Amino acid sequence: MTGPDGVVVLTDRLVARDRLDRVVAGAVAGGVRWVVLREKDLPRAERAALAADLRAILADVGGTLVVAGPDPLGGDAVHLPAAGPYPPPTHTVVGRSCHNRAELDRLTTEHYATVSPVHPTKTKPGYGPPLGPEGLRRLIDISPVPVLALGGVETPDQVTACVKAGAAGVAVLGAIMRAQDPAETAKTLTSAYEEAVTPVLTKTRRGVTQVSESGLRPTVPTQGSSLTARSGHGRPQPPTATREKL
Repeated sequence: MTGPDGVVVLTDRLVARDRLDRVVAGAVAGGVRWVVLREKDLPRAERAALAADLRAILADVGGTLVVAGPDPLGGDAVHLPAAGPYPPPTHTVVGRSCHNRAELDRLTTEHYATVSPVHPTKTKPGYGPPLGPEGLRRLIDISPVPVLALGGVETPDQVTACVKAGAAGVAVLGAIMRAQDPAETAKTLTSAYEEAVTPVLTKTRRGVTQVSESGLRPTVPTQGSSLTARSGHGRPQPPTATREKL
């Protein structure tokens, strides 16, 4: 299994407009396939039960639940803080929160990293300073693993800018948790991501097809193959969003 890409949702039941399972179900209906369970203040038993509920929602679409912290709560995917543990545990998917070059340089066997904050964020006001798209690009350029852009990413234009900076995806909290319609918001952001990673085919005057980049570096197909857009780290384009209501 590869690490997350596309629109990745981070949970926060304290700011969610509805029950967390309903918000996540809406996001999944809108195309989200990766969810990071936070809720670290809950007792382990309650958090494990919540993890089981969210996994069931994601299982219907082949999605993955990543658990924040070293305990995967019965799964095999975790997202670790910059502070540790080091070395990272051995799981199918291991991510790490990073904020600067020094933290990226400490990565070893992690599969991906989040880089934050890209923009000012309501979830952690004053946490920064914000990197902006150019600061994000500089850290992506030296990262040994695919990067998810995190922090204040709430609009399609911001998603596009992160992809053009080289991000494999965006990690979103407030935009989904606070949304009146999580499914519609997820669909809008996912569509922006898919458009940004889809190469544009054009024909020259001599009839030769060329591929112009739309953010990520695409893989040009061989004869008879389909065109798959990939990031600079080799992440495949996610499948088309499923609109089933869970």
